[in-house]
Amino acid sequence: MLLAACGAPLLQAAELPLPRLAAIPAGPFIAGSDRAEREAAYRLDEAAYGHSRTRERGWYERERPRGSHETPGFEITVTPITNRQYAAFLSATGHPAPDVDRATWQGYRLIHPYERTRRHAWTRGLPPEGREAHPVVLVSHADARAYAAWLSAETGRRWRLPSELEWEKAVRGSDGRRFPWGDDWDPRRLNSHDRGPFDTLPVGRFPAGQGPHGLLDGAGQVFEWTASPGNPGRFVVKGGSWDDSGCGVCRPAARHARPADLKHILVGFRLLAE
Repeated sequence: MLLAACGAPLLQAAELPLPRLAAIPAGPFIAGSDRAEREAAYRLDEAAYGHSRTRERGWYERERPRGSHETPGFEITVTPITNRQYAAFLSATGHPAPDVDRATWQGYRLIHPYERTRRHAWTRGLPPEGREAHPVVLVSHADARAYAAWLSAETGRRWRLPSELEWEKAVRGSDGRRFPWGDDWDPRRLNSHDRGPFDTLPVGRFPAGQGPHGLLDGAGQVFEWTASPGNPGRFVVKGGSWDDSGCGVCRPAARHARPADLKHILVGFRLLAE
């Protein structure tokens, strides 16, 4: 029997909540963006925010140039890892629960006040009540890798974070579309600040936003850690979040890097299975 950190029974071993997987075929696909896509993304942001800061700061200029790449076949979780799935890991291992203290949070120098983190923080090793199906957040890159290692040991199959290219192919498909569902922006297909509650939601709530391989929440909801390094000490995150409007940053081609030890209310992860 798996026990919560407080000692209360949480899950029987036979009830291990395995993530649902989608199969991604081997072969070529188009990654990255061209000038036309980046320009369209800036225009979306300008219409939503009423200013040109993403353009002025060149947010999308570091995207991979649009081009063909190839991967072997693999499987990847249909949605980001949920609080319920992550809870089984904590119960079995005693790994620290998702949380961040005030001083650390303020040291990140983010725009979100510390009080906003409290709705996502865990108590006595358990996720916030009513958020079991929400994506787990407040997890560092090392936390995500530790969960993958534990799941690998439990199942006898290797689980890991996807590379940036693997993530992009899984979410976007092979034809280089601008969003998982196609080229046209539609705020009804994802959890972003355009129409969402300015918070995480249970995963899989936007079936109309799925990509060609059936992945859900690949745009909006939470940014997702990848295995691809950015600047030293940082890793690439993909996907946009519930906090974003526009949503130029929600495109699969969009990319930026975050510090590996960051525990953010906007960042979760999904896993690839080999």
